Amino acid sequence: MSRFVLRRLISGFLTVLTVFVINFMIIQAAPGDPVKTIMGKETDDPQLRMALEAKFGLDKPWPERLWNQFSAAMQGDLGTSIIYNRPVGDMIKERVLPTVLLGLTSAILALVIGTALGIFCARREGSFLDGLFSTVSYTLDAMPSFWLGLMLIILFCSQLRWLPAQGMVNVRAGYEGWDKVVDVLIHMILPTLTLTLISMPGYFRIAKSSIQQVTSEDFILTLRAAGIDDGKIFRKYIFKNAILPTITMFGITLAFLITGVTLVEIVFSWPGMGRLTMTAINQLDYPTLMGVYLIMSISVAVMMVVVDIVYALFDPRIRYN
Repeated sequence: MSRFVLRRLISGFLTVLTVFVINFMIIQAAPGDPVKTIMGKETDDPQLRMALEAKFGLDKPWPERLWNQFSAAMQGDLGTSIIYNRPVGDMIKERVLPTVLLGLTSAILALVIGTALGIFCARREGSFLDGLFSTVSYTLDAMPSFWLGLMLIILFCSQLRWLPAQGMVNVRAGYEGWDKVVDVLIHMILPTLTLTLISMPGYFRIAKSSIQQVTSEDFILTLRAAGIDDGKIFRKYIFKNAILPTITMFGITLAFLITGVTLVEIVFSWPGMGRLTMTAINQLDYPTLMGVYLIMSISVAVMMVVVDIVYALFDPRIRYN
C-alpha cells in the first residue's frame, strides 16, 4: 500500500509541474498587454513602462520568468497582483474559504441526495417514482447553472422577496457572532440550491446504473438462489461494489471545486475564487492567474490521489495492478 501511495504522490507532483508550465506558456501567449492596462490607453510613457515591467519581472526572457515564478511558488510566494498591487497569496486566502464553503456544501448535498434517489429508483425500476425522478433528473441536467440561478433569483428574490439575491453577508446590517453565521447561511441558500440541483443528476444516474449493473451480476443471482436475505446482499455486496463510481465523481467534483462554481458566484455576486479568476482574466493579471491556476492544479492532483487511495481501500485489487 505504501508503494502504491508513493507512486500516486509522484504522479501528482509531475502533474502539477506540467500544468504549471503549460499554464505559464498559455498566459504568455495570450493577446493583450497587462502593462498597458495599468498605464491606461491614453498614457504612453516609455520610462513608466520600463519601471512597471521591471517591477513585475516582465522585462526578462520567458524562461527566466518561468523559473523565477516556479522557485518563488515552491517557497509559498505567488507574486504580486498587477491590478490590485497586493500579494496574490493573501487575495487567494480571502477568497478560497467562501468558495470552499459554497462548493463543498453543495457537493455533499448533491452526493447524498443524488445517490440516495439513485439507489431508491434502482431498487424500484419501472415504478412511477422512478419515472418521475428520472425525468426531473434529465431536466435539471439540461439546465445551465447561470440560467437556473437567475430563475431562482426572479422567483425567491424579485417575486416572493424571501431571500437575498447577492453577496455573502448583509453589509449594512453589520451582524456579529451567531447573527452573522445565520446571515451567511441565508445568503447561501440560493447559490447552494443552484449548485446542488445542477450536480445532483450526475450522482443520480451513476448510482442508479451502478446498482442495476451490480445487481445483474451472476454472483448476486447465486447469493439470492442460496436464500440469503436481499437486505444483507445489498448492504454487503451490491452497495460496496456500486459505490466506487460515485466516489470517483465526488472526488472529481471536489478537485474542480474552484472552477465549478465560477458562473454561480458571478450570478449571485459571491466573493469567491471564481470572481477573482474572471477579474484576473479580463484585466490580464498574470501573477493572479498563475496563482489561481496553481491552486487549481494542486487541488485536482491532491483529490485524484485521495480518490485513488480510497479506491484501493475499497478494492484491494487496484493497489496490486
